[in-house]
Amino acid sequence: MPADTMSVMTIKTFSLGGELTINRLGFGAMRLAMGTFAGPARDPETGIAVLRRAVELGVNHIDTAGFYGRDAVWANELIHTALTPYRDDLVIATKVGPLPGPNGVPSGQATADQLRGLVEADLRCLGLNRLDLVYLRVGGMTGPGGESIAERFAVLAELRAEGLIKHLGVSNVDGAQLAEARAIAPVAAVQNRHTGDMGLLAESEEAGIAYVPYFPLGGGVGSGPLDAERLGKVAARLGATTAQVAIASLLATSPTVLAIPGTGSLEHLEENLAANDLSLSDEDLSDLRG
Repeated sequence: MPADTMSVMTIKTFSLGGELTINRLGFGAMRLAMGTFAGPARDPETGIAVLRRAVELGVNHIDTAGFYGRDAVWANELIHTALTPYRDDLVIATKVGPLPGPNGVPSGQATADQLRGLVEADLRCLGLNRLDLVYLRVGGMTGPGGESIAERFAVLAELRAEGLIKHLGVSNVDGAQLAEARAIAPVAAVQNRHTGDMGLLAESEEAGIAYVPYFPLGGGVGSGPLDAERLGKVAARLGATTAQVAIASLLATSPTVLAIPGTGSLEHLEENLAANDLSLSDEDLSDLRG
């Protein structure tokens, strides 16, 4: 873990896979189509406006998935409508593995034989010939389950060799699962919930692997990674919102950490992206982390 957190916060970009330069503060697309997986669906025109404004404000890393949607509103279709023709520097990351159940909640898991079809569906919906980054998302919402991911990850490695995928990632994994994937093909990114596994974060940093926490602000499904009282105290001292402080704290953790806060609101989008200009002192970080 870097000792000088202030210098970490001045590092605004990351080289994904050693070749795609992206801004460390990006955008998560899950909330474009719906507030939660249970719905209801959101106005697609608002989602399109949020995407276009995000890119105007400097976002060049969008994290999405084929299962982000409800009814007739789907994140990948909104991205295609809002942003094509895509800017040359825009990196779109997607993930495959979860399968929506009858209620729309992604409660199932794709088999190895199903992954090619999911990748091809993302290519069609996004209007791309090659996906910049595809994560294999494993397990449920309760954290890594420890099962082998080799067979499924090998399928994505084959698609990468065929040129359909540029870089590979893994999501919701432990250290053994990451090692299993890295033995098959290069891993460019890890997407886990928050940054609780400091050993995995340190390994990612040493290997030049992006560490991309999902639900960076809590996700509305439980507590966030920071204590609410401490967060409020620092936010009040800085004249910032708690969301801005949480995002800035995340970016201060390590230069390999990327933040992808998501929203379906233009107001919240601008609030979140303003965190890029917020500097936290050592005192602030100490207060936040106790």
